[in-house]
Amino acid sequence: MKKVISLLLIVVMLVCGCVLHSSAEESYPVKREDLRIRDPFVLAYDGKYYMYGTCLSQGEGYGCVVSEDLENWSENIQIFSPFEGFDGYADYWAPECHYYNGSFYLFATYRSRLTEKRGTAVFKSDSPTGPFTLISDGHITPKDIDCIDGTLYVDDNGQPWMAYVNEWTSTYDNYGEMAVAKLSDDLTHFVSEPKMIFRANKHIWTNGGITDGPFLYKTSKGRLVMLWSNHARSGGYAVGYAVSDNGEVDGNWIQHPQALYKRTKTQAEGGHAMLFETFDGKLTMALHTPNGSDGETFEHVEFFEMEDTGRLIRVEEKEFLGCIKDLLNKVIYNIYFFVLGIVI
Repeated sequence: MKKVISLLLIVVMLVCGCVLHSSAEESYPVKREDLRIRDPFVLAYDGKYYMYGTCLSQGEGYGCVVSEDLENWSENIQIFSPFEGFDGYADYWAPECHYYNGSFYLFATYRSRLTEKRGTAVFKSDSPTGPFTLISDGHITPKDIDCIDGTLYVDDNGQPWMAYVNEWTSTYDNYGEMAVAKLSDDLTHFVSEPKMIFRANKHIWTNGGITDGPFLYKTSKGRLVMLWSNHARSGGYAVGYAVSDNGEVDGNWIQHPQALYKRTKTQAEGGHAMLFETFDGKLTMALHTPNGSDGETFEHVEFFEMEDTGRLIRVEEKEFLGCIKDLLNKVIYNIYFFVLGIVI
């Protein structure tokens, strides 16, 4: 009798184990490389990774996915759908979720019915998976031009800022601009006039009018850097970065002459990057690659381990896939920027 009971217990334990394993697999059934996403933004919170981005919404609005290991993801979760009377109707782009003062805030772009312009608005929720409620009066960004890709940065004094793009579609010469403005404590409106901090033209690594995807990061030694995207001179969507000369958002921004990430013989183009820290303490860059779909390939997220040198950031050497020319350029550019770093 005891042997029968023991056998039954073993069978029950095996069945339970299989059910739990199956349940875990069903919770995160989507492989990273199979997940279509543009403009990825990762929030690491309470043991899970929440990723937001263009293409994750089921219809109009915004969506996200969840993971515990950055490789296996949940099905798409709808976090905001337009309500009756909502001003947006298209271009639901680049949602970012920031944890700020005990709540979750979504900075996201959409096109307005009233103005026919794109802009960034702010939404709020008690959960990273929503539902999110619109808390700003429509677009926070200027309503008379196309403005996209708003992101949150809180400075050392606790002042929240938005960095965003004056899109090339609304400038006099088709060169996009990066702009910043102070936000109210509740993140619902600007409390300072926007300031243009740099334009897309006249940079060593760029070859276009785009100023996509600003993301602000302060290094371990207090250097404030901004990731942003354009097209590289060698071709393809790419990521570069600038450094503030005084560590302030509205300082003078000096462009690093070499792209941080670009297309090479062994890696595809990619852009609209951001940085986050994994739960095991690794600084990681997320970006989408390639920059379009052709029926055989589509945009997905890639992760790269980064190095914070204090003065700068760079892709870990083991992840750097450039050719010999790129390596030589890297040495020259690092010498150049080292000298420039002494000056600033």
